[in-house]
Amino acid sequence: MPAPTALPRVYLYGMIVFSTIHRLKAEYPAADGYAEIEETHRVPGGETGNSALVLATWGHPVKVAGPFLGTATRDPVTTFLTARGIDCSALHYDASFDGVRDLVLVAGPTRTVFGEFGRYFDGPRRWAVPARSDVEAADVVGLDPFFGEQSLAVARLCRELGKRYVTIDCAPESELHRGAAATVVSGEHLRQHFPSADRRELLRRYAESSAGLTIFTAGSGEILFARAGGGIGSIGAFSIQPKSTLGAGDTFRGGVVHGVAAGLGDAAIVRFAAATAACVCERFPMAHNPPSLTEVTARAGL
Repeated sequence: MPAPTALPRVYLYGMIVFSTIHRLKAEYPAADGYAEIEETHRVPGGETGNSALVLATWGHPVKVAGPFLGTATRDPVTTFLTARGIDCSALHYDASFDGVRDLVLVAGPTRTVFGEFGRYFDGPRRWAVPARSDVEAADVVGLDPFFGEQSLAVARLCRELGKRYVTIDCAPESELHRGAAATVVSGEHLRQHFPSADRRELLRRYAESSAGLTIFTAGSGEILFARAGGGIGSIGAFSIQPKSTLGAGDTFRGGVVHGVAAGLGDAAIVRFAAATAACVCERFPMAHNPPSLTEVTARAGL
C-alpha cells in the first residue's frame, strides 16, 4: 500500500472490468489458425480501473465508483484494488449478474479485446448513482462518459462544487466536454466518429467548445493539444520497445488527472501523460507493476 502523502485526493467514476489477459508467444493468428499462450493474468482493468492503479501508486488517495460488482467480480476486484490503497467502498454489489468482464489477447505490441459491453449497456442499469459527498471530498475527478445521465450528474456536481474534472472520448459540443478541465480524445474515437475530419481543424472545434485543455492522442503517433483562443501544440510519442499497449490510453488519462491536480502547464501535462503511457507499454501486465512517479517524471524530463 502506498505511504500516506499530501497529494490531491482523486475520485474516479467510470469503467472497471475484471480482465483475463492471455499473452501469446507469437503474432495473432489468422482465421482457423493456432496460437500458443505464453502467460495468463486475471486483474482489474478498464479506463477507471487502470487510472486508479497508477494514481494510487503515485500516492494519491483514490476512491472509485462505476459498474456494479457481480458474483464473479466482487471479490477479485475489491481484493486487488483495496490491497493497493484504493477506496472501493462506493462500488455496489449486484448478485443477479456475473459482473463486467472481458478477455484480452496480447500479441506483440497489439491487443485484441473481447467483451459483452453492448449487452451490458442495453440491459438494466447496473452502475452507480454518484454520491455528492464523494465529489465534494475530492480535489480532482476523473470521469468516464459511458454512463449517460449518471456521468452527467458527476459533471454537474463538479461544476456546482467547483471541482476540476478530466474526461475522455466525448463529443465536442457535449456538456461533459464543455465543463472539463481537460478532455482526452483517443485516435480510436476520432476514427470511429470523425473518419474524414482533418485532425487540426477538428481539434480547433473541440478547443473552442471548452474552457479546458483538449488533447488528441494517436497511439504511437503525434499528440496534439490546444485551448480556446490559442495555438495547437504537439509532442511526439516516446521511442520505446513496447511489451504491450494494454492500458496505455487509460493510464494516459491518469497522467492528465495527476498533471491537472499538480497544476502543471499544458505542455507539461501532455508530456507527463505521454511518459506515463510509454512506461506502461514497457511492462506486462501493468496492474502488477505500475510505473512509479519518479520513473514517469524522469521519463517526461520534468
